[in-house]
Amino acid sequence: MNVPLAKLQQIPAFVAAVADYESLAHDRVTEQAWAYVASGAADEWTMHENCAAFQRLSLHASVLCDLSGGNTRLTLFGQTFASPIFLAPIAYQKLVHPDGELATALASAAAETCMIVSTLASSSLEEIAQQAAAPLWFQLYFQPDREFTRDLVQRAEAAGYRALVVTVDAPVNGIRNREQRAGFSLPAGVDAVNLRGMRIPPPHGGKAGEGILLGGSLLASAPTWKDIAWLRSLTSLPILIKGIMTAEDARRAVAETVDGIVVSNHGGRTLDTQPSTIDMLPEIVGAVAGRVPVLLDSGIRRGSDMFKALALGAAAVLVGRPYIYGLAAAGAVGVAHVLHILRAELEVTMALTGCRDLAAIDSSRLRLVPRRS
Repeated sequence: MNVPLAKLQQIPAFVAAVADYESLAHDRVTEQAWAYVASGAADEWTMHENCAAFQRLSLHASVLCDLSGGNTRLTLFGQTFASPIFLAPIAYQKLVHPDGELATALASAAAETCMIVSTLASSSLEEIAQQAAAPLWFQLYFQPDREFTRDLVQRAEAAGYRALVVTVDAPVNGIRNREQRAGFSLPAGVDAVNLRGMRIPPPHGGKAGEGILLGGSLLASAPTWKDIAWLRSLTSLPILIKGIMTAEDARRAVAETVDGIVVSNHGGRTLDTQPSTIDMLPEIVGAVAGRVPVLLDSGIRRGSDMFKALALGAAAVLVGRPYIYGLAAAGAVGVAHVLHILRAELEVTMALTGCRDLAAIDSSRLRLVPRRS
């Protein structure tokens, strides 16, 4: 059992890439908390494949290009961001730092980018909004109590959140063996504060002979496409669906008049042996055909990874574990430094491939690396 070290007061000189934060973070959280933030589902194949797939794409350099007036600015839904690097929704951030989501919001504002706040945040959505000085989006899990879900949407609107990101790929938690082996449970003082007071519907088990989940109360209240239509009737905020991994689901989402899609496999935390998100991105972008913006989540570890996602049609990317590692190591300063590293790497990649702005990034800048036999 490790005794977590004190949070860093300054960033060590050896931290040159976001990967350097991983060991620093591990040293500063409990083994149970580490199992929660760092693990993937089952054998963690998808979690690792998310990163490995980026390495199968090589970059095509271009020289002597006019890069004057270059920038990484992005406008989505009438909101302008300094870069296309968004902070993915991650639950219970006080597990890794006492300031939790409030520190992340501070860093997001410093980087002039978008933080997507989890339904399962360990600080209230209103408190986070008061801390923020940059656009916030709210990640929504449909709750069994749909009236409470309505209340969450209304609270987000009242607090000034600028979009809703509906996670649809986790009607139940994935089986994360690392968490099980570590005996993870939420410690005292960390909970889903935004769900306090929610009415829990009485359980109604399945009939004899039915499965552990199928036929039970948990999946009986799982959301369907009808809930997306219901949500659309509640709000005028942009609605993005997070967790799309097939062209079929992407086309259905557009037909349901959503405003954006996030290609995501939940960071490999739900269903193991799914393909990587970067491998599925071109197919989904093709199915959407420009009707709504497509964002990509899962596996981003370098600015060059972001460039590759943008080249294959993503409008922006969501970063998850890297900034949580920065938060665990050094709080708001660590998160801000992770964002700085990634943006600097993106800008260098753009310069060396001859792209002065995001609009110049396209698939002609990429090559597929042949797999070794």
